[in-house]
Amino acid sequence: MNIAVVTGASSGIGKEFVKQIAEKFQTVEEIWVIARRKDRLDELTEIIEDVKIKPIVCDVSDSNDIENYRSMLKEYNPSIRVLVNSAGFGVIGRFEELEEADIVGMCDVNMTALTKMIAVSLPYMNEKRANIINVASSAAFAPQPSFAVYAATKSYVLSLSTALNRELMSRNICVTAVCPGPVDTEFFDIAEKHHNVKLYKKMLRSKASKVVETALLDAYHSYHISVHGFTMKLFRFICKIVPRNFITKFID
Repeated sequence: MNIAVVTGASSGIGKEFVKQIAEKFQTVEEIWVIARRKDRLDELTEIIEDVKIKPIVCDVSDSNDIENYRSMLKEYNPSIRVLVNSAGFGVIGRFEELEEADIVGMCDVNMTALTKMIAVSLPYMNEKRANIINVASSAAFAPQPSFAVYAATKSYVLSLSTALNRELMSRNICVTAVCPGPVDTEFFDIAEKHHNVKLYKKMLRSKASKVVETALLDAYHSYHISVHGFTMKLFRFICKIVPRNFITKFID
């Protein structure tokens, strides 16, 4: 049985990945949708008609829940055609202002949980062609004061994805880091816990559907990175040629 696995599937970019994978991946027979909110996962079973949806209530930062996912893989022994790591969150604010639980939580979800999902899933990626899609952020391109921990975790995702893409090339597994700018999702409902997002970021928000459409196309072409939109592509280019200390003065 060929499946897709999507974390953070209950909303935003993750939910959009579920919708578009159901429409575009003809070899996928079932999509395992992973998130903490059961009611949101159940909604997916009602709105997705093309592919069978298997809801899995799971907190990816909980080791016990990850072990349950591992047990399910052993029981069903599927072939994972695509793994999408979309679970993640960020909190805006200077480091000393943030709660320790949020600081550690961003590291646990954005880095540790994502890495565990890859490690647990990889043995089941036996297709002639498979994809791992990791949702990073354009924040990965440069350090960001008042978003320091989040940006650092996404830099990790980008670095890991780039290296794994090279390592897994011989197995025909492509690893793509998706690095969008601000996206019009529920993400900022949590991110603005202490401070509001800056106006220019609100003005640059993209639609989740467009970000995912670009990501799936880039993954199809085996690109190691996916950046949606001219503005974010320009920002990536600038971050390559301008010293980081100089960039942080304008982001702060």
